[in-house]
Amino acid sequence: MNAFVEHHQNSIQFGYRCFDRLLLNGLIQPFQQPERVLGFFNTYRDGKRVTRRVRREIADQFQNWLKNRSEKWGAPVGDAPEDKRRDDFVLPYLDKCASDRVAVILKAREPARILVAIGGEKNDSPHLEFQQRWVNQFNFYVNDQHWGRMFVRVCPYFPFSARVCLNQHHWLAIRMRQEGIDFQQCSNAFLKCGHPARLQELADSLMPQDLLRCGQKWLAAFTPFLSDRERKQAGCQHRLFFSQVEYCDNLIFHRRAAVEELTERLLDLNRCIGQPKKITVIFGRKVTKQYKGKLQSVIEDLDLPNPVIRSHYGHGFAKQYVRDDRVLRTEPATNNVYDYGVNKDVENLPQLRDKMSKIVDNYHNVQQDVLETFVDRGQMRKLAEPTVLPSGKRIPGLKLDHPRQLAVMHALVRFSNIAAGGEFTTLDLHCPTLEALGVTAAQYSLASFRYDLGKLRAKGLVQKVPHSRRYRLIDKGYSICVVFLKLFEKIYAPLTAGLLAPFRGDQRLAEEKRCQLDRLYQRVADDLGALLREVGLKVAA
Repeated sequence: MNAFVEHHQNSIQFGYRCFDRLLLNGLIQPFQQPERVLGFFNTYRDGKRVTRRVRREIADQFQNWLKNRSEKWGAPVGDAPEDKRRDDFVLPYLDKCASDRVAVILKAREPARILVAIGGEKNDSPHLEFQQRWVNQFNFYVNDQHWGRMFVRVCPYFPFSARVCLNQHHWLAIRMRQEGIDFQQCSNAFLKCGHPARLQELADSLMPQDLLRCGQKWLAAFTPFLSDRERKQAGCQHRLFFSQVEYCDNLIFHRRAAVEELTERLLDLNRCIGQPKKITVIFGRKVTKQYKGKLQSVIEDLDLPNPVIRSHYGHGFAKQYVRDDRVLRTEPATNNVYDYGVNKDVENLPQLRDKMSKIVDNYHNVQQDVLETFVDRGQMRKLAEPTVLPSGKRIPGLKLDHPRQLAVMHALVRFSNIAAGGEFTTLDLHCPTLEALGVTAAQYSLASFRYDLGKLRAKGLVQKVPHSRRYRLIDKGYSICVVFLKLFEKIYAPLTAGLLAPFRGDQRLAEEKRCQLDRLYQRVADDLGALLREVGLKVAA
């Protein structure tokens, strides 16, 4: 647990970390060099020449296969929408898609590295080379048995480059259903979980084999050009490499108000988090004079309900924002895992998880400006709420303006109690409480006093000494009593009196002749009036 989480844990319902978006490049290793492509055709395709015509035939075969298969699957083929997010567009198809089925196929023109035959149409021995071209590629949106919603993008042109997009949130949801764990998933996060510790164990159990099994299963299904024999003997199956990775730390707060107040302070105080020395700490990579990447911290989407703090380094960044009402997400992401000292092969998934988890911890630890006590996490509201004892008995909460409660607090914080070792009986405190309240014992009985003292005891501010009739005011109880008394007697009561029934003689008195305390009270009253006028609230005459 890092310092940030430890400090705010009373406000946090639970937290977990997992990979969010995993975008993997799929490459058939033997097809990445022209001479090896020729060797494959010589060995497995009877020495067939790789001409322009042959390349075109391969692409046409894919198109015919796709048309037949889409009809068999009941998965329509269409153009990717230009005026709508693809994820939103395909959602209705995925909602009604059975397990391990293709829901819909979208065609889109995108760049790909393809094999080009240089030479005339009738040239039987053209020069082969790889070039970057814009071609039609096909996105297969799938409801996988183990991964849920995902997509696979396949280029129909040789050497059949591909991409696989996975999301560990969907994978975790399936695993938790299998284990009977109660949870609530909201878009791309878990807002509730019956077993948070097990959720984290499952998230950390993701292994490279889980990525490979899923990716290679669907890539083999979507590259009909290759036979099973060719995949096994010639190694003509896609290897998977990290292309884009997002790893998210999710802290789910009990209340929206707590996370809102915290993020406001983050936005105000962490604009300097992009300084080189802080970026070095966050990403664990030294920023030298030779560094040429982006190095800055920015606050984006200020016009939206949830602005984003984004700190850039190399080909990636770390961002922090609120999502789904109560989730504070800290998310390192990169388009090149080399920035973190990790090789791109998916076999390095455990090392990548460790690196990105450390980035999250570092990001939290450099946010020293929010590691302060004075952030409202609902403690005062809880003091005002009733306390339910294990027996089921309800005891009223503490009210800031309750006269009997304030009188009991007056008696509790008297110096004589502290000098006596902090212990007292109810009889010891009854008389001072009557004096503070200005009533007689007939008007405020000892039983009533014990009832009011019981409210403080229920909140853990007063303790009963074991095996005795004595009580003890603990340290935090003393502090809370002083806060309540000071707030009411020195802030709320004087300001209310000055606003509702000002003493007219004070208005004619020169300011320098008034005491410092009165001048400060008057300044607060004047500023409050100015605030009301500024926001358009008319003060009643």
